[in-house]
Amino acid sequence: MPSLADKRAKAEYSCSTCEGPNFSQGLQTYRVPMALYELNRARLTQAMLEKHGWNDKGSDGDGDAPTGLILLEGGKTTTRYDTDFEPVFRQESYFHWAFGVSEPDCYAAISLPSGEATIFVPQNSQTYQIFCGRDSLSKDVKAKYGVEHVRPLEEMAGFVSSQLERGEDGKDKGRLHLLRGLNTDSGNMATPAHYDGISKHSSVCTTEYLFECMAKCRVIKTSAEAEVMRYTNWVSSMAHVDVMRGTKPGMMEYQLESLFQHHTYTHGGCRHMSYTCICACGPNPAILHYGHAGRPNDRLLGEDDMALLDMGAEYHCYASDVTCSFPVNGVFSDDQRIVYEAVLDAQIEVLRLMKPGASWSEMHRVAERAVLKGLIEGGVLRGELDEMIDANLGAIFMPHGLGHLIGLDAHDVGGYLEGTPPRSERPGLNKLRTARVLESGLVLTVEPGCYFIDLLLDEALLDPTQSKFINAERLADFRGSGGVRLEDDILVTEDGCDNLTMCPRAVSEIVDVMTGGKSWPPEKDLLPELRRSWVKRENGRMVRLKLSDGKIE
Repeated sequence: MPSLADKRAKAEYSCSTCEGPNFSQGLQTYRVPMALYELNRARLTQAMLEKHGWNDKGSDGDGDAPTGLILLEGGKTTTRYDTDFEPVFRQESYFHWAFGVSEPDCYAAISLPSGEATIFVPQNSQTYQIFCGRDSLSKDVKAKYGVEHVRPLEEMAGFVSSQLERGEDGKDKGRLHLLRGLNTDSGNMATPAHYDGISKHSSVCTTEYLFECMAKCRVIKTSAEAEVMRYTNWVSSMAHVDVMRGTKPGMMEYQLESLFQHHTYTHGGCRHMSYTCICACGPNPAILHYGHAGRPNDRLLGEDDMALLDMGAEYHCYASDVTCSFPVNGVFSDDQRIVYEAVLDAQIEVLRLMKPGASWSEMHRVAERAVLKGLIEGGVLRGELDEMIDANLGAIFMPHGLGHLIGLDAHDVGGYLEGTPPRSERPGLNKLRTARVLESGLVLTVEPGCYFIDLLLDEALLDPTQSKFINAERLADFRGSGGVRLEDDILVTEDGCDNLTMCPRAVSEIVDVMTGGKSWPPEKDLLPELRRSWVKRENGRMVRLKLSDGKIE
């Protein structure tokens, strides 16, 4: 039996060469190697064994390696309320991270200490198969996902009992590891696997280690995972460019949403969005989570509006989260440019400092300082910048956190795991979805913003510690203008960071794109300090481009 080290090396090689089974939507869409999930399982198995104080000791697994089973339950088929309408299925993220399985109603297990994977697939009725297609054969499922074993779901209870090695005394000797833990973004708990008969193993069921190990593994992305996210960012970036070119006064916000979704599905094979699209124009960017059912992207675009479009596509469950802001008519007014360039300066300054060892909380403060500095230069604020920070004025104009972890979920897991810095109580910092010290392999959004939210502005004007910095007469020029946000997805590397997003950011880039200028990507990178990694898609893979001397090489 191969050792975990051998399994990991084999999976890493298969990921780099895309050998073996892979997921693709056909045509030129990205080919996701199933070895990505084999590598994830090897990482998880090693992490679980190390939690028990055991390291991989060779192919035979000698030593004090614990025996047992990791059991995960996949997402379920659901219907809308009391009807038979089935929403398009999307796999549960932890299950997908370990197995890459697209179908609903499955379970899967990882045996300890071997790391062997077994997928359990339901056997559907004849009626179901007539209407929805025949069940796949076990050998086809095994070949599709590259796992060691595939069994009918009805055999799972017996398999679990056999893996736990019930002795002559009738007691289980292995441990049954189930997933349960708090998602610090949603406040919801991960649900442990359950099936009829699992209670007979209650004495050895444990949720002590699995959630912590899986969440920690999900936080640090492998190079294979980063490449899938590079693809989703490429798709979303090109879709944002397409929407910029198509935006005109007199359109509806939802038409911009439609253009984005059409591009990402037609040209990228992305059936799902990572989250509800935000297409906020005019005053609506001041509603941070605009686009929900109560504010459904339904405003008519005005000639002088700024558009804030926060939209990201998902491919094989890997997310992107990208925001662009631009004038609907393609021309920045003086005041629009003041706010936009304050936010762009914040983006640049944060990316300049991002590297392993940097504090995310300090990065948030860096962004606040840049935004406030731009407002001082624009005459909206007056006074000493440090005093404004001490008075928490940054949280008035940027009331959300700088960004968040991203991966299989737009707001990915691991923000406040045990052993990481706690959430701050300071305004602004208390909205951060993580306060981590940066490590190589993290992927985070960097999304500074500047908004004019009447509720917050009114409160600040009534607070003498904050109002003394505000030029109320000049502030009135910006009321009702909404706001600006820029958002890129950033991979932390060993010596800095890698910007996976490649949208127009310089004012001249935006104007050029919106007024029928040259194609995107551009011939020359006008903002190398943004560290955008320029890529194109070729034969289902992402190929790097180098912008130099005014030409793409």
